[in-house]
Amino acid sequence: MFKRLLTITALAAATAFAPAAWANKAVVIDEMEGYLEFVDYGGGVIFAEQIPADEWKKMVIIDARDAGQFAKGHIPGAINMDWRQILAKRNTIPKDKPVLVYCNTGSLSAQAGFAMRVAGWDNLRILQGGMEEWKAKGGFDAAAKVTAPAKH
Repeated sequence: MFKRLLTITALAAATAFAPAAWANKAVVIDEMEGYLEFVDYGGGVIFAEQIPADEWKKMVIIDARDAGQFAKGHIPGAINMDWRQILAKRNTIPKDKPVLVYCNTGSLSAQAGFAMRVAGWDNLRILQGGMEEWKAKGGFDAAAKVTAPAKH
């Protein structure tokens, strides 16, 4: 997997700076295809209600939105890392503890999450529905609300 990461990273960097490297595009596609055949069906997606309240504090939470959106409000304890910069900042993201990435709705964090999972982070989860769904489901208490007895 590490060799695959190095190949993908080197080829991606090369394609950005050298048009001749586009000849290696097939290799990059083959590497991503191999990853997609290997990854579990959900691709690391998790719903807010699947995370017990006491588990949130054990995770590194990455808000993948831009700094302006982060400043307007974010999940408490989250660090801001624009989704376009996640690979550039990968050395700050641990591999030995759970990592959760979110954005507003889940689409940009899914892109960042895919890149990180291809790059070898198998401890990374993407918050389905993003910040909007997290708030709507009760935030840190989403899991408790799902398991609470029905009110009649």
